Amino acid sequence: MGTEVATPQHASIGDTPVPDQSCCKKGPGYATPLDAMAGPRESIIYVTCVYTGTGKEKPDFLGTVDVDPTSETYSQVIHRLPMPNLGDELHHSGWNACSSCYNDSNTSRRFLVLPALVSGRIYAIDTQKNPRAPTFHKSVEPDEISSKTGLAYPHTAHCLASGDIMVSCLGDKDGKAEGNGFLLLDSDFNVKGRWEKPGHSPLFGYDYWYQPRHNTMISTSWGAPSAFTKGFNLQDVSDGLYGRHLHVYNWPHGELKQTIDLGPDGLLPLEIRFLHDPSKDTGFVGCALSSNMVRFFKTSDGSWSHEVVIKVKPVKVQNWILPEMPGLITDFLISLDDRFLYFVNWLHGDIRQYNIEDPKNPVLVGQVWVGGLFQKGSAVVAENEDGTTYQVEIPETKGHRLIGGPQMIQLSLDGKRLYVTNSLFSKWDKQFYPEVVEKGSHMLQIDVETEKGGLCVNPNFYVDFGDEPDGACLAHEMRYPGGDCTSDIWI
Repeated sequence: MGTEVATPQHASIGDTPVPDQSCCKKGPGYATPLDAMAGPRESIIYVTCVYTGTGKEKPDFLGTVDVDPTSETYSQVIHRLPMPNLGDELHHSGWNACSSCYNDSNTSRRFLVLPALVSGRIYAIDTQKNPRAPTFHKSVEPDEISSKTGLAYPHTAHCLASGDIMVSCLGDKDGKAEGNGFLLLDSDFNVKGRWEKPGHSPLFGYDYWYQPRHNTMISTSWGAPSAFTKGFNLQDVSDGLYGRHLHVYNWPHGELKQTIDLGPDGLLPLEIRFLHDPSKDTGFVGCALSSNMVRFFKTSDGSWSHEVVIKVKPVKVQNWILPEMPGLITDFLISLDDRFLYFVNWLHGDIRQYNIEDPKNPVLVGQVWVGGLFQKGSAVVAENEDGTTYQVEIPETKGHRLIGGPQMIQLSLDGKRLYVTNSLFSKWDKQFYPEVVEKGSHMLQIDVETEKGGLCVNPNFYVDFGDEPDGACLAHEMRYPGGDCTSDIWI
């Protein structure tokens, strides 16, 4: 097996702002995160929708949801683009270009990049011809990716200022974590090779974020595909098949400079975000199994360190697989003004809002319950310290009982609306929330108070993915056509 290594071409960026890092002006996205906050209100949102793993022999699809409250089709799926293959498991998504290419007028945000986590394909979807009804453009086949790079199980896609697209891959074609690394595609979706230098692959793969002014990229660790694709087994954690490390790379040269062991407080570090201000040298990572939010930061000697800044206590429960239930922080994001951090507890069922104006001391300012395993009517009950039990009352939305737990979230540019879906990964959904697999996902909108904080379910918005023409499906990540706080990076 040959392994090609490619390095994207970037201008050298130091610790001070650089006015123009590209050839021209007014490419895709926005000049600054604060400019993005003043962008137009979202009218549609793209959602990855999954049949893989549900027992239905149907292709996954990209759904377009109308989120314009003045529209007659508000809160409805208005278009479905089926993938040309079965068994993909669409998961995360990214763009061919974002605000990192803002200064390049020859570049446009046209193609939505859809890595298929299970099949290993990567789809390019054209959203420019008709944003409300995207069309298929191209697929990068798993055999080509594997034969040229040894990589498989693609996950996070980010565009680079060079025009290249970088995709984290979680293992090799046999599901071994040792084969993980970072795939580089050119602007035409041709395989260029691996991004990282030979011998500089991380221990495990998952998400990543780069901060060019600090010449740094940091990646996170889920686990070996051979383990997580079968469902979650706690013994696999003890057997070393899941991660607890952050991997610090020199950007853009692909050299692994530091590996940070988060220890038992940092089991399964998943989503990672730097603050959006490109001059800042701090960010956060959500550690799912430990249910902690960890802040990472640059030290005076140029190395990186970390501290736990938010702890979600496990809940004592009855009638569950364990005596204590972790929150399981599976997704989080940061508002574009770097004031608020939002995260979900997939198992507990709540969404939280923290003020992070002091990143060292986040303050809880909003919380709303939208599901969870110990909601009223469930067989599982939570236990107080005195031994009494309780369940959480979850109000219906538009006549629908809220099943499952909050999983993926996306924030409007102005920070006032938070969209939520409830599918994590088909095998894990089937294990923890089988009713979601049977009846289908939903999508909610949470109204956000952006002065002092506060969260409230919008009673007029509910997208029912159980009512799809081909039957109930699972809904995962969401993207706006114009970019958002989890796709765009500023340089």
